[in-house]
Amino acid sequence: TLGPPAAEDVLREAISWGTDRGADVCGVLLSDPAFAGSDTIATARALAAALRREGPFDLILTGKNSLDADTGQVPPQLAELLDVAFAAGVKRLHLDHELVDVGCEHEDSWVELRLRLPAVLSCAERLCEPSKVPPEQRAQVPAELIRVLRAADLESGAWGTAGSLTTVGACRSIPIQRCRRLLPDAPVDIQVREAVRELVNRGALTDTGSRPTSPVPTTGGPGHAVAVIAYPEHVELTRDLCGLAARLAWQVQGSTLLLASHVISATDAGSWGADHLVRIVGGDAEEDVALAIVSSLWEMPVPPWAVLAGSTAYGREVASRVAAAMGAGLTGDATEVDVVDGRLVAWKPAFGGQLVAAVTATSPIQMVTMRCGVVPASLPRRQVARRSTVMVHSRGRVWVQSRHKEDSLESLSDADVIIGVGQGVSQEQFYELDELRDILGAQIGCTRKVTDAGRMPHARQIGVTGRAIAPRLYVAIGTSGKFNHMVGTRAAGTVLAINPDRNALVWQYADVGVIARFQEAVPLLVKELRDALA
Repeated sequence: TLGPPAAEDVLREAISWGTDRGADVCGVLLSDPAFAGSDTIATARALAAALRREGPFDLILTGKNSLDADTGQVPPQLAELLDVAFAAGVKRLHLDHELVDVGCEHEDSWVELRLRLPAVLSCAERLCEPSKVPPEQRAQVPAELIRVLRAADLESGAWGTAGSLTTVGACRSIPIQRCRRLLPDAPVDIQVREAVRELVNRGALTDTGSRPTSPVPTTGGPGHAVAVIAYPEHVELTRDLCGLAARLAWQVQGSTLLLASHVISATDAGSWGADHLVRIVGGDAEEDVALAIVSSLWEMPVPPWAVLAGSTAYGREVASRVAAAMGAGLTGDATEVDVVDGRLVAWKPAFGGQLVAAVTATSPIQMVTMRCGVVPASLPRRQVARRSTVMVHSRGRVWVQSRHKEDSLESLSDADVIIGVGQGVSQEQFYELDELRDILGAQIGCTRKVTDAGRMPHARQIGVTGRAIAPRLYVAIGTSGKFNHMVGTRAAGTVLAINPDRNALVWQYADVGVIARFQEAVPLLVKELRDALA
């Protein structure tokens, strides 16, 4: 691991867990003031240098993402720097000599892959039992089992801030202003009746139609290009990213480029905002697509000004590999982008989502992955993209066995009403919300702990590490109201919360509240809503 001296505790826990099971385990801590300020690429370069020094290794396991930034960029960047195979979100793993078969949990799909070793695998939660060790047991790990590597111990290179390709600028808080209307001492039926009356008065039960749209401007100017990495499984995401790219290209008097490994018509691409459509033909693995994109971008007379991708498992791997290969700064999970003094500024959540920070790439090519659901939908334009084709030869070390779509990323983005469930609603109790869902025409979302427990797919997770949503009505049931979750609902028109705890945090982020067990409140709510809608 890489971190300050205190990060040694993480290694102690892992070593203690392994040695208790008969493993020969040691720890290596990369710790040096020279590493301070590392962005994802600088972190990946330092880890790659340490792995080359300590290795070679057949298998490198990482977490799916860090707990603070949650971008999931370091593992695929590490794989690209080491030139090995990679799989993200591994939840099932089987080794067979020089091959490894994995089942991967992505946002809304399950992917089966076969990889040739060596490989880097980022692991999803619940791949194995939690490796927890109490502090007193960690303290018993002999000091000689942990070695500290300094920057001088690694191969020559730029580390920390000097080796980073992004810089963090201004931060701004995310205010969430809600009415917080509660009747804590009233009977539940009175609370519910007043809550529905408030919803009616606020227009929260009135269908407002589709989400806001933004026109796609005319592009194709002499300036630099803005490129988009298409997502094979999600037309809507690719379309919205093209519209965003066109709006950015218009500001820099440039053009737009759509890079797609699947069939898209020139008419569709042009209407979305693409001036040029590059069809990638060949390998279907993410690393092969990334290789083709790198080849295409290097061959351009002038490199693109910016490259956009979606913050999905697919987009993160392809974008991270491209960034590592081309030395481009990559900002992950952005919620907004601006053009300031001719540079791309990406705003992304920081400090657990309580702030957004402005991140700027220092490299000529600026790369950003955009969080799903935050890009405005675009009104199509009448234009046909010019087409070209790039052939890619597979590296022959990752084979896609199958992809099964289990949900839809767009289900929450397009929803007018969303019911969000927390740990207060067990999986066996979901059916008790069916009537409420039907009468409101609602989609179901959830907190991170619900997806961590495997009770709902990640595509349904709302919050700083999940989705940002903007329905006219959000109904929070059984959620504690932690900021990490509720920040994802800040664009909701009205928030109704149901929770039996009168001191719950959720009341700070609700316009209307019912202090009661949902089993008691929901049937009453259904009755009142039926009367109100009638």
